[in-house]
Amino acid sequence: MIQKEYIKKLAMASIWQPLHKPLFRALWIATVASNIGTWMQDVGAAWLMTSLAPSSFMVALVRAASSLPMFLFALPGGALADVVDRRRLLLVTQSWMLFAAMALGILTMTGLTTPWVLLLLTFILGVGTALNAPAWQAIIPELVSRNQLITAISLNSISINLARSIGPAIGGLIIAAVGPGATFILNALSFCGVIIVLYRWQRPQEEHLLPAERMMAAMRAGLQYVRYTTAVQIVLVRSSAFILFGSALWALLPAVARFEFGRGPAGYGVLLGFFGAGAVAGATLLPGMRAKFSVNKIVSIATMVFAAMLLVLAFVRDFWVACAALVAAGGGWLVLLSTFNSSIQAIVPSWVRGRAMAVSIVVFFGGMAAGSAFWGYVASRFSISIALYAATIGVLAGFMVTHRYRLQSGEELDFTPSVHWPHRPWRIRQSQSKGQ
Repeated sequence: MIQKEYIKKLAMASIWQPLHKPLFRALWIATVASNIGTWMQDVGAAWLMTSLAPSSFMVALVRAASSLPMFLFALPGGALADVVDRRRLLLVTQSWMLFAAMALGILTMTGLTTPWVLLLLTFILGVGTALNAPAWQAIIPELVSRNQLITAISLNSISINLARSIGPAIGGLIIAAVGPGATFILNALSFCGVIIVLYRWQRPQEEHLLPAERMMAAMRAGLQYVRYTTAVQIVLVRSSAFILFGSALWALLPAVARFEFGRGPAGYGVLLGFFGAGAVAGATLLPGMRAKFSVNKIVSIATMVFAAMLLVLAFVRDFWVACAALVAAGGGWLVLLSTFNSSIQAIVPSWVRGRAMAVSIVVFFGGMAAGSAFWGYVASRFSISIALYAATIGVLAGFMVTHRYRLQSGEELDFTPSVHWPHRPWRIRQSQSKGQ
């Protein structure tokens, strides 16, 4: 009853309410600009590969190269986010990404980029993203009050998808006018705003009730927490069941634009723009949906919508029908990922939040990397339509297998650390059950 009243009150609040916080607003605006640069780079990298090595498999490897670092380095990044100062860590990772993007831009504009150089620097840029992401998600509760957490997470999703609506279209025009190298340079410059805001942030020193942790011990503790926390495991199982198959859309969309519709970079940007517009619409509708439906009902609806639109893309050969389908697919994608993300944010305590989010990121991007490579292979071995049709069946099958595992919201839990308990894994589980 308390939880339902909490959600209704949350839905009535404006989704833009966290922007009243000056620091959150500044970071959000800077992040929108940075995300626009990131989507421009994604379009540039994917389109450059269609020119350097025109095969569905190589194009899909670009997505795999950007996703694989998340699988490999997100957990160390999550441990760092809980051990070192998160602001300083973010400054380092943002600078890392700036230099990686700038190097790729310079090499491309001088004609020195090969398919494997593109994949290598995309991977290096992904390493910075992997180390950055857990700390970035972990600072959100520091920037807003607890009752604004879900709307703040949705606003972060809006920033990504607002950028997805604008960035690809701008990137496509820039590629057509100047070439993909310019998108890499502009992406490098887009990190400057975030770096400036982080540099000026006077983050208060946290008072730690628990003893300081070392890197490896922190990673082990994070894994133990996830191992003994059923609610987190459920989120990971359900999100992985979706992303392994849903990743086919991202892996194959550049090939769909070029080989199925015969469109150039601007056309690919338009497709991504419609997807992003749908995602923004989904984010604005999400608070109202949470007032009317349970978390599990929302996931069910969003999964069905996404699967239906994936099926449309598999067989429709009209460009504008595909654009309309991508609007709905974008809404379903955003609602699913925001729901999975906010579920974990709400059920984990602050001391392990970075590591819990890192495990979630590992699962997500590990699925993206494996799924992208797999669906690229299927498309090259058979056809793009068959790959998308098979992915649709996979999304539905994954939902049918995992829907019996119920997601929790966790607003009613108390996460105050108890310093008098011994550090034993079964104690973690006991404290979780007592909180519930």
